[in-house]
Amino acid sequence: MSEIRLFVTTTETQAAAILDVMSVTFEEEGYAVATMEIDEKRDVWEASVYMMADEEESVKSRLADALAADFSHLPMEREVLPDIDWIAKSLEGLAPVRAGRFVVHGSHDRDKVRTGEIAIEIDAGQAFGTGHHGTTAGCLEMLASVARSRRVGNVLDLGTGSGVLAIAAWKLLHVRGLATDIDPVATRVASENARRNGVVAGLTFATAPGFHSTAFGAHAPFDLIIANILARPLMKMAPELVANLALGGSVILSGILAEQRWKVLAAYNGQRLKHVRTIWRNGWVTIHLTK
Repeated sequence: MSEIRLFVTTTETQAAAILDVMSVTFEEEGYAVATMEIDEKRDVWEASVYMMADEEESVKSRLADALAADFSHLPMEREVLPDIDWIAKSLEGLAPVRAGRFVVHGSHDRDKVRTGEIAIEIDAGQAFGTGHHGTTAGCLEMLASVARSRRVGNVLDLGTGSGVLAIAAWKLLHVRGLATDIDPVATRVASENARRNGVVAGLTFATAPGFHSTAFGAHAPFDLIIANILARPLMKMAPELVANLALGGSVILSGILAEQRWKVLAAYNGQRLKHVRTIWRNGWVTIHLTK
């Protein structure tokens, strides 16, 4: 089934505002939203939402309603995207990613791992987050930093995707951990990736749609919670996330655009967490806070 892109063409300032509207409307349901520069000199940008073809009618109607108040003058355009495995294609030939002591690589690059590096092998065909994105790389770098500064005995990787961060924490800290995702396919793939990377015990994978899942109660409180998701869900779940964090524990948050960082920080400061450090990578930020 083809993927559809619905988009509007406008200025950079308006595109940023429209992205916020799209985020409120769609992100919690997993629809990808994005802005893209088309012509720098003429200040031409596109703001887009992506969906499968059978979802187009519903998404188009909701997008029109969301834009009606302030952006009804902008025509909505449509693009049918080629039926290509874009994840695998985009990662073809990419070099291993290094962040802190970690190197994330495909099976074809095993010989490029250097002495002393902590290697995590993830192939493109199984990618739900491979380390090539700034958010994952930022989390890996922050994880290494946290491990140097404080003792960690119990880790939660919330929204584990491919399992990269859970595997990294297990390899670096040698502690027990829980990795969860709302997508059962991601959970299965993450578990397979863990076995491929030599994780034989101590790391539990569970499909969990929210903190009400029994999986959390069986493992909490956590000394370290890593959540590489999206800004709005991170803000919404702040009270429950902090409630599952041990006193003195650390939180690593990512999936946050640079311009969204203040809202996320405000949500967690409201839960009495203290900001320690922020890493910037390619327009995304990774934030470390402590309880």
